[in-house]
Amino acid sequence: MNKYKFIDVIGEGAYGIVMKYKNKQSGEICAIKKFKDVGDNEDMKITNMRELKLLKSLKHENIVSIKESFFKHKKLCIVFEYIPKNVLEILEEYSDGVPVDQLKWYIYQLCRAVNYCHDRNIIHRG
Repeated sequence: MNKYKFIDVIGEGAYGIVMKYKNKQSGEICAIKKFKDVGDNEDMKITNMRELKLLKSLKHENIVSIKESFFKHKKLCIVFEYIPKNVLEILEEYSDGVPVDQLKWYIYQLCRAVNYCHDRNIIHRG
């Protein structure tokens, strides 16, 4: 974590918190997911490591890429490429609805990513 400078919290979920960081050497902005402390819960440790293994195996232009992973204070941290906006934020920009052509493009990109996962027997639960 010493090579990254904290910028902001992006979001928090059931398994951890995602924060925006800057790589001090390269200047690259990234997102780091810090998993919650699972203590001695072996099932959660297995779940976290399974997610890491799956993420490392996914290489597709429509899926956020993983840059590295490490442990800090016994908590798993995963470094991702930073994506400035999520789908919900993009949709909220259009008070009158997303133009049909643009909506078709978003759906097409999403279907490509889901198809890539399904071809590898991976399902997404969101």
